[in-house]
Amino acid sequence: MTENAKRRPNIVMILTDDHASHAIGAYGSVVNQTPRIDEIAQLGWKLDNCFATNSLCSPSRASILTGTYSHINGVSTLVTPIDASQPTFVSQLKDAGYRTAIVGKWHMGDGGEADPQNFDYWDVLIEQGEYFDPKFLNPDGLRTVPGYATDVITDLSLKWVDELEGDDPWCVLIYHKAPHRPWEPDEKHAGMYSDPIPVPATFTDDYETRTSSARRAAMRIAENLNEDDLKQTPPEGLSYDELALWKYQRFMEDYLACVASVDDNVGRVTDWLKERGDFDDTLLMYSSDQGFFLGDHGWFDKRFMYEESLRMPFVLSYPAQLAAGKSYEGIVTNVDLAQTILDAAGVEHHPRMQGRSLWPDLIETPDVEPAEGMYYRYWENDDVFHRAPAHYGYRTDRYKLIFFYNDGLGVPGTGPFSYPSEWELYDLETDPDELNNVYGTPEYAEVEADMKVKMWKAQASFKDEPHPSQPKPVGV
Repeated sequence: MTENAKRRPNIVMILTDDHASHAIGAYGSVVNQTPRIDEIAQLGWKLDNCFATNSLCSPSRASILTGTYSHINGVSTLVTPIDASQPTFVSQLKDAGYRTAIVGKWHMGDGGEADPQNFDYWDVLIEQGEYFDPKFLNPDGLRTVPGYATDVITDLSLKWVDELEGDDPWCVLIYHKAPHRPWEPDEKHAGMYSDPIPVPATFTDDYETRTSSARRAAMRIAENLNEDDLKQTPPEGLSYDELALWKYQRFMEDYLACVASVDDNVGRVTDWLKERGDFDDTLLMYSSDQGFFLGDHGWFDKRFMYEESLRMPFVLSYPAQLAAGKSYEGIVTNVDLAQTILDAAGVEHHPRMQGRSLWPDLIETPDVEPAEGMYYRYWENDDVFHRAPAHYGYRTDRYKLIFFYNDGLGVPGTGPFSYPSEWELYDLETDPDELNNVYGTPEYAEVEADMKVKMWKAQASFKDEPHPSQPKPVGV
């Protein structure tokens, strides 16, 4: 610990969109290298089990900012804008004397009460934004900024800090578009992954034990990646399996090249902090708003409660206060991050915030037991593009229970209809790839009953309402 340990930290959160943990070296990637993101983990902490409570861009960003679940902050889908006047970790920091800024992807609504609030400086992309020559909105209006979005977002962020005067601490949120669809790499990184990219073990998953809810999803690489995604027409005469492999390689080449640009820019931020003499006294964080399927189960995208979608990368450093080269294996969610950041800054939580602060664990003086499990709810129901049904569930260290309630579904021209509600249960110790749904099997009857009780209680503790089709479990 340095002699400046009592100084309030500056805060940098670098957030990407759809960057799967298994495309980061520190998390064991076999498809790429991310030396600058890995460096943060080496100089600080890696969270091994950090999860999104709603694996979708806008809702996850709202939960990170407010420290609340989707049903509390109001951002449950891609089309439910935020009321940005609600309390956030940024509003708490600002009230405590921090200078605050956000640059890049906001994606929680544009205009009116959805525009960023409690930021001294905000300069954000419109909706998903563009990779090249992106349009930015700030209080002065809309403009186009020449360049590649990942570089431009970093440039604007560092420029804001460099122009600050005085010694008050600052917080800047550097929120990238990359590596979100349509995966457009810059010239420097395009083509760097032209060699065959390893295919995940579950690439040919036949969904045999899964419910119809999972099988209906329109997220299959072979069927649902289009020519806009791939930037070229597939060769003619390919079989289904050959087409799937060809599309996977094209998709991954561009996806990983976008990640490489992000990694370079993470390094730019780290080097800049060191050159300023601020690195030791800065809480530097890197994360993604959720995970992503990278050919796992034959899919791309996210939304589902399955591991590749649920799991978020999260690495952080703060040398003045935190030891280096550490890992935390307990369960953490995006809802927990706001309180953790506020504790690091010595700023009070807002009483509305949910979850638990990880800070006592990071300074190695834990004051409560690790979380027993985490509650998840995906609210979009059978959206027209991905057809992923609404569901909720509960995950412990070993087991995962998922409930697809399947009402109010609709296909254009047919009107609303419902499938039967469906359950899935996975034993993550014996089946980490989630290939074997054991719900309804005699040997897991006690686990099933116990997990239903745990989920019901967690749902109640977070003030969410169970779906009417879910019976109250025995033992509650």
